Amino acid sequence: MDELNEQRQQRIKKLDLLREAGIAPYGTRFEVKDRAGQLIKSHGEKTKDTLEQEKISCTFAGRVIALRRFGKAGFAVLQDGSDRLQVYLKKDLLSNQAYTVVEQLDLGDWVGVTGTLFRTKTDEFTVEVRHLTFLSKALRPLPEKWHGLTDVETRYRQRYVDLIANPQVHQIFATRSRIIAGIRSFLIERGFLEVETPMMHPIPGGAAAKPFVTHHNALGVDLYLRIAPELYLKRLIVGGFPRVFEINRNFRNEGISTIHNPEFTMLEFYMSYADYQDLIALTEELISGLAQQVLGTTVIQYQGKEIILTPPWRRWSYHQAIMEMNGLDPSVLQDRDKALAAAKQLNVHVDPTSTLFAILNEIFEETVEPNLQQPTFITDYPIEISPLARRKDTDPALTDRFELYIAGREIANAFSELNDPLDQRERFEGQAAQREAGDEEAHLVDEDFLRALEFGMPPTAGEGIGIDRLIMLLTDQASIRDVVLFPQLRPEKS
Repeated sequence: MDELNEQRQQRIKKLDLLREAGIAPYGTRFEVKDRAGQLIKSHGEKTKDTLEQEKISCTFAGRVIALRRFGKAGFAVLQDGSDRLQVYLKKDLLSNQAYTVVEQLDLGDWVGVTGTLFRTKTDEFTVEVRHLTFLSKALRPLPEKWHGLTDVETRYRQRYVDLIANPQVHQIFATRSRIIAGIRSFLIERGFLEVETPMMHPIPGGAAAKPFVTHHNALGVDLYLRIAPELYLKRLIVGGFPRVFEINRNFRNEGISTIHNPEFTMLEFYMSYADYQDLIALTEELISGLAQQVLGTTVIQYQGKEIILTPPWRRWSYHQAIMEMNGLDPSVLQDRDKALAAAKQLNVHVDPTSTLFAILNEIFEETVEPNLQQPTFITDYPIEISPLARRKDTDPALTDRFELYIAGREIANAFSELNDPLDQRERFEGQAAQREAGDEEAHLVDEDFLRALEFGMPPTAGEGIGIDRLIMLLTDQASIRDVVLFPQLRPEKS
């Protein structure tokens, strides 16, 4: 820390020297005409002779990330976004004031340059600077003397430094932006209307999760940060919008892990006059299309494993997956004691007082989910764990629902929506009873949503896709923290 303070004081002295020379250490507008990446792409392959003949001028700005001074000249490397370009700083080509800037430069400072492209004696693509403008003084040194920032917690906590030190991180978040833009375009082209629904709910609903609670002083009521937008999006279907979607944040007061962050980005969309089978086809088209668009292929590498996103993907029923993955007898699906014995045999820890459906779900999560590496639609979930899904016509104990798994984790959840208000009330009341018995994640009875359903909702299919997990997959990142710019962390120790 003492070394940091000393370096900081030295930089403050340089800041004062700049001011004494009439140079503003925190400048104003600079007209950027070029980007480093575009200059490299357009001219980086040209020979020394070609560059000398063409005399290409350019004006760009960036952060100084490398600096070599010797006598009356020097070289610096400027970072512009994730791209880096060397500049040549020669006293004879600059004004006295500009070379004063060169003498006071530190790693991390921002400058703007105008010059001509050329190649050095060592054939390095470089800008010969004719005009130099100081833009901003950095008072803290770059991490580890520019050997990079590798401490994981510091990278997440100080993302601004991570982005400076690790240009590949820029690419992850640029790809994230392209993926979200691709999703938006895909849905809009198919007639979906993008909407925004409340972030603060009087009653939490739409998912089995523990909410964050806040208080509105003026109204004198508690409100909940939304755990899902589902019930509001369905109200819009009732209101007559045939296709709606929202890309926004959800908040769940749950643990933090490599696949969980308390706030995360979700896509939810609803499609009137459709069922979950329509969404299977749409999901295959969306995700395989994004892979092709962003990566140029539907066969990707994720954490050393090949994942084939080329449709069609496997369909596997929930109960069938439990039985076939573990070699269980079908009677286990109907008998709580047999299910409990099977869990013990499979080393799946369950509460001995759990219901049959809770036991089976634990077996599914522990033994089936991690093994679903290739894209797989798990279908036909029991009604007990699907309180908002429509019953199957062929088997009312099951629902018209699927969850999509890729690389051993859930990516999407979809179903033919329950639009029978009497059935929905019955299920809400069943969930409320579970809540009274101690299940904090069970649904409350949302009377306004039930009222909306009683005005009539057409047959509808709805789906939620975890944007962060999808981006993890398409950028080959093992942790959700690597695709969220500012992930939630424990408080920093002072």
